[in-house]
Amino acid sequence: MFDISFTEILVIAVVALVILGPERLPHVARTLGHLFGRAQRYANQVKSDIQREMELDELKKLKIAVQDAAHSMENSMQGQINQVQELADAAEAKSVAATTSVPPGIPAEAAPTSETLATPAKPVKPRSTKPIKSKPTKPLA
Repeated sequence: MFDISFTEILVIAVVALVILGPERLPHVARTLGHLFGRAQRYANQVKSDIQREMELDELKKLKIAVQDAAHSMENSMQGQINQVQELADAAEAKSVAATTSVPPGIPAEAAPTSETLATPAKPVKPRSTKPIKSKPTKPLA
């Protein structure tokens, strides 16, 4: 940033020694060192704050890109689900139409309707609930 050679620093030190004197020069040099250190820390802090803000902006942009990709994926998946649902509905309609068609030779009144196909059959009760008794067998000797 500043291009100061060793000879320029030496000239500044000699002038400061002549102007300030040997008693006050160490105190002034120490104070200037502290001020210079504070200035460096402040500059570094400002740099890190700017860097942090830039990274935060990049993360926000990345978040928006990921959210857009997620919405796009969700929309495409919903479209695929809708297509599959339509195909399933069409297949079910064909299946119902095939089961409700009247075979040749059967009167139309005797053919099953969609209402009779939709109602579940009544459960069949077993004839007997008594356990089956078996005869004891004789051991082979």
